[in-house]
Amino acid sequence: MSVLLKNIIRFVLLILFQVLVLDQILIHQLVNPYLYMLFILLLPFNLPRPALQLLGFLLGITLDMFSDTMGIHAAACVFIAYLRPFVLNILSPQGGFEVTQRTPSVTSMGLSQFAIYVSVLVLLHNIAYFCLSVFSFADPLYLLMKILLSTAASLVLVLIYELLFFSRK
Repeated sequence: MSVLLKNIIRFVLLILFQVLVLDQILIHQLVNPYLYMLFILLLPFNLPRPALQLLGFLLGITLDMFSDTMGIHAAACVFIAYLRPFVLNILSPQGGFEVTQRTPSVTSMGLSQFAIYVSVLVLLHNIAYFCLSVFSFADPLYLLMKILLSTAASLVLVLIYELLFFSRK
């Protein structure tokens, strides 16, 4: 299966899963699990930054249309799409990642590098998203708890996704 087709299918399935399943889950007004941003995280290493940001915007605005959130998802997705090359550059070994693996995964990066990569970007996404959606620092403890608990829930979902779908080569 081509990389383009695989990413189109991933885009559609992640949006549908987010809208139909995960957006229905809200635990104690604190935990909102998000998995859709995994589309950005699993795009090929060599994708140019403008294309990455455009895809991030399309992903976010698509979810915004379903969620009626007026661009908040789009802003958070463009933010992590912009920062993704920096994070990958910091985490990459001296010779770069394996040439045979074109996308970030446990097999191409190793478990610890992949976990750091995903954790940093999911946390940054949730910081941007919840700061924009709450748009108030009146209750900073509530905002911090919402960010941290939602990040933890999202990371569990990413781990489950990786265990189910990553290729063992």
